[in-house]
Amino acid sequence: MTSLHDIPSVTYSADYQALANKYRPIFEQIAQGTVQREQQRILPFEQIQWLKQAGFGAVRIPVEHGGDGASIPQLFQLLIELSKADSNVTQALRGHFAFVEDRLNAQRDSDQSHWFKRFVAGEIAGNAWTEIGTVKIGDVITKVTHHGDQWLVSGQKYYTTGSIFAEWFDLFAQIEETGELVIAATRTQQEGVTIKDDWDGFGQRTTGSGTTTLVNARVEEVIPFDTRFKYQTAFYQLFHLATLTGIAQAAVEEFKQQVRQRTRIFSHGNGDRVDQDVQVLQVIGKASAQAYAAEAITIQAAQASQRAYQIHFAQDDTQAEKELNILAEIESAQGQVVIADLVLQLTSNLFNALSASAASSEKSLDRFWRNARTVSSHNPLIYKEKSIGDWEVNGTEPIYAWQIGGGSKETEQLSSS
Repeated sequence: MTSLHDIPSVTYSADYQALANKYRPIFEQIAQGTVQREQQRILPFEQIQWLKQAGFGAVRIPVEHGGDGASIPQLFQLLIELSKADSNVTQALRGHFAFVEDRLNAQRDSDQSHWFKRFVAGEIAGNAWTEIGTVKIGDVITKVTHHGDQWLVSGQKYYTTGSIFAEWFDLFAQIEETGELVIAATRTQQEGVTIKDDWDGFGQRTTGSGTTTLVNARVEEVIPFDTRFKYQTAFYQLFHLATLTGIAQAAVEEFKQQVRQRTRIFSHGNGDRVDQDVQVLQVIGKASAQAYAAEAITIQAAQASQRAYQIHFAQDDTQAEKELNILAEIESAQGQVVIADLVLQLTSNLFNALSASAASSEKSLDRFWRNARTVSSHNPLIYKEKSIGDWEVNGTEPIYAWQIGGGSKETEQLSSS
């Protein structure tokens, strides 16, 4: 069994400081309206448009195709910074960057320059995988059918995160005539497509994660699902790690500012000023350390996916590629288990640095915990812990993708949740 210590260090094709300098002004602009959007549930259409215009959706596209040429760790470092500004925006882009990653991997075997041009021009994709209601595990209600020389798709998807902001769906479906599972690359703005902003979660409320209904919508390209990039589940999970890390950093920043500004003290406290109270400083210090650990773990886990990406192009060694994909999945799962606990703990314990005034709706300090709790509810931790343990003890290969639904478990598992 390959160990992560046996894999050479990751190399980067872009300069991170240059990337950060390009996008940080936009992140800072996005951050200015985060609380208002949170309080009034305003979707970040304008903010995502700023990112499109700046070329952020093409940050992973090679320089020779007009992108920034960022590595996977560099992408997720940027996403941590974006999540600190507004974690909802990062999650809204999750489906896009997964589709980009798939097209990057597909470039090894077929020309994907038509997609690269679209991404460089500012077009993005949204997620459209999950089905709800009476769907049984193993069933796919969304069907692609052939009408003359045109593919059409009909069905309904929920949790279509980011699609309301996007030009494309990364749409999981089944060819009705053959039963083949496919990705139907479908334009969002066309007759037969309805996207609703009806996500009712208590956190991550402005991610555009609503219901999409498709009735004979035209499909631009049908992509066999079995060609999907192999480390996709790890990649999807890295988004949650980066989002949680950004939430943690934003929470520490906000609470330390609140401590600096606070003038009222308790008679049984430890100083004449809150910013000199040793126990309050301890609360901030621990939270800061937890946020630091979350960032370090996220970037370490991202390196595992980078190695899986590199070997896909580097050599024709099926076993080595399989082992690196296993490590990418395991490391992302390990990161999830630890980071979720760290961030949920710190976003709750930070309230110990303040008093009852911290519960003010005007301050919206509860948003950090609510958003972290919502993100942490994706891909249940208990199953990740079991998967890691089964790999450690028995060498059992992890499940890379799955499905949620009713009925028995006797099926293939598929989901981007």
